[in-house]
Amino acid sequence: MSFYTSLSGLKNAQTDLGVISHNIANAETTGYKKSKAEFSDLVAGGANAAPNQVRGIGATLAGIKQDFGLGAIEQTGTATDFSINGDGFFATVHGESGRTLYTRDGSFGIDGDGFLQDGQNNRMQIFELDAAGDPVSTTATIDAQVPPTNAAGASLAGITIESDGVLNAAYTDGSVAVVGRAALVNFLSPTGLRQTGSAAWEATGSSGAPELGLPGNGQYGTILAGSLERSNVDLAEEMVGLISAQRNFQANAKAIDTASQLSQTIINLRT
Repeated sequence: MSFYTSLSGLKNAQTDLGVISHNIANAETTGYKKSKAEFSDLVAGGANAAPNQVRGIGATLAGIKQDFGLGAIEQTGTATDFSINGDGFFATVHGESGRTLYTRDGSFGIDGDGFLQDGQNNRMQIFELDAAGDPVSTTATIDAQVPPTNAAGASLAGITIESDGVLNAAYTDGSVAVVGRAALVNFLSPTGLRQTGSAAWEATGSSGAPELGLPGNGQYGTILAGSLERSNVDLAEEMVGLISAQRNFQANAKAIDTASQLSQTIINLRT
């Protein structure tokens, strides 16, 4: 039995090493959130077993939990780079499939059709505004699309976004048009989000339904223009975890070796 107990420890140490290695590999990935492997013990003993005779038989993976703590904000000077000073997520919708993803990576760009998207055709979502500058609806969003020319025929000169999410388009004739207001999303349990890669997530039953909100309200946070959120990975912390996981692996391997020697001794006694 000791072989299988130590084997579970080896597998868990290997999983821990894999999670830590993934964190280190993404230390420079914009908007990345680090993960941590969590484990639980296994015991052998039924309901009728004496409490003082229940024996441990190893460990199992309880889950890989994400840490959504804020990363450092890096100034880029690029007008279409946005970061969130708060707990919210940007909502994006794929231009063809309609798949909705949520991200902390605000490195958007304007494509040939004027859409603000992330390079993979995931378009940033905004609230449509009425003539008074108020959202037409706070439960429905539209794709962020900047007209390449205004009504007078002037070409687009650039875009700006305010801390409350109001997206403006400036034109060569000096006019400024309001495109909309950025839509941010919160979740009751963000650790229940499913990772999809590229620092993006999608909602699940565990995360709860997405709650749309306006920048500057509650925990949604404010928008910072010309900046990006860096990964929240602490390399020093990960290196310590890497050493600890390596020691755990070595200790379990040594336990298997010891159990093997004991078995060999018993076999030699019989011969």
